[in-house]
Amino acid sequence: MDINKFVRPNILALKPYSCARDEFKGSAKAFLDANENAFMRPYNRYPDPLNMDVKELIAGINGCRPSQIFLGVGSDECIDMVYRVFCRPGVDNVVAIDPTYGMYSVCAAINDVEYRPVSLNADFSIDVDRLLTATDASTKAIWICSLNNPTGNAFAYDDLRPLLERFDGLVIVDEAYGDFNDGESMIPHLDELQGLIVMRTFSKAWGNAAIRLGMAFASEAVINLFNKVKYPYNINSLTRSQAMAMLGKADEVSALASDIVKERGELAARLSCHRLIKRVYPSQANFLLVKVDDANALYGYLSGRGIVVRNRTNVNLCDGCLRITVGTPEENDLLIAALNDYER
Repeated sequence: MDINKFVRPNILALKPYSCARDEFKGSAKAFLDANENAFMRPYNRYPDPLNMDVKELIAGINGCRPSQIFLGVGSDECIDMVYRVFCRPGVDNVVAIDPTYGMYSVCAAINDVEYRPVSLNADFSIDVDRLLTATDASTKAIWICSLNNPTGNAFAYDDLRPLLERFDGLVIVDEAYGDFNDGESMIPHLDELQGLIVMRTFSKAWGNAAIRLGMAFASEAVINLFNKVKYPYNINSLTRSQAMAMLGKADEVSALASDIVKERGELAARLSCHRLIKRVYPSQANFLLVKVDDANALYGYLSGRGIVVRNRTNVNLCDGCLRITVGTPEENDLLIAALNDYER
């Protein structure tokens, strides 16, 4: 696949900003290039524009090359980068499963790109033919969230491969919740599927939402385009330091994710036995989608008790549903107690 045929012409012609530390090769003895305050340490220097040491650790964990990784300010920057690089405002469009993560449509609106939602089946499974029917010559990308938010289900590799093989464009598989699932990641298929972009994040299983660090995995050609367009120092040194520390604790993160999965099962069982809950949908993520009689009323009651959940009743296929994150055992006990009180 020739990635350049999908790129906006102005991006192909763009001459990116280049700092002296991009251009310098060797071992520096004095930094006299960036007009920094040389005396106010330790945060007086601009960070590494490409954060290769972070990428090397991420690559080792995910079985890819550092050159296949882009780091963004949260997954939001990675999502926005797809539009900024590939989608011509007012001309191109993208297709996405529905329901799914809301930032795909928000970023489309910000970039003046038509957003075409395609409903999942009633059981939240994917319909490849329906997605492809929604595309046309101006469709640059298809968004697939797997594990999907808010439904909590994964789409198997065998389900997605026909889409990647038949669609002449980019397919983005957002695996933000992938660390909670034993299923196969799409990252090992980057070399064979040139139109594939996989996204992951430090905000979920890695437990570092506050540092705002997202990851996009793709071919070197796509990553080079993202690096061309991004602002020079998008990842700050504090984020880098915390990411490095967490990447050294990969085994602990994996163990904690397993604990959350266990807690998810226990919470699902408790909710399933509650008269207020009409259905607990199967989930492989760190949240549960539950159906109740009156989602708006229950949401308001829980909010009044200081318990914040997500009201999804106005989302396609989610009428009467709340999305509940798996909390600590103490937080889950508070939820169950509130539900018990609501019934009285």
